[in-house]
Amino acid sequence: MELNDLRPALGASKKRKRIGRGPGSGHGKTATKGHKGQKARSGGSVKAGFEGGQMPLQRRLPKRGFTPLTRTEYAIVNLKQLNAFENGSTVDLEALLVRGIIKKSLDGLKVLADGALERTLTVKAHKFSGAAKEKITAAGGSVEEI
Repeated sequence: MELNDLRPALGASKKRKRIGRGPGSGHGKTATKGHKGQKARSGGSVKAGFEGGQMPLQRRLPKRGFTPLTRTEYAIVNLKQLNAFENGSTVDLEALLVRGIIKKSLDGLKVLADGALERTLTVKAHKFSGAAKEKITAAGGSVEEI
């Protein structure tokens, strides 16, 4: 096989429509733009959301909600996910990232109490739910707030 033998897979590429190249091309005369009107003219395009002068939908609907710039978003872990660790190990943000239990650290780590913990672990996190603290200590582990 050589470079001049390379071809795209069947159906992978479409032929470009050559507009305005005479009547023989099938796309001559009006160059697929129809007759007159705004969209037939050069630079003739309407901006996104324009509805012909009618009040656009995005302006008719009421504004809702508020996103504060200082919002803290925690990476959340449930107790049942911590059973992946060995007895006596320390569970922190880095360990969870390495194991792939959480994808990114965000603004911190919060541990919630869903499921049962069957290991004795030292859990280091930024926040804990009250029930999660109780379950970790009941399992013989310890809780450290960072």
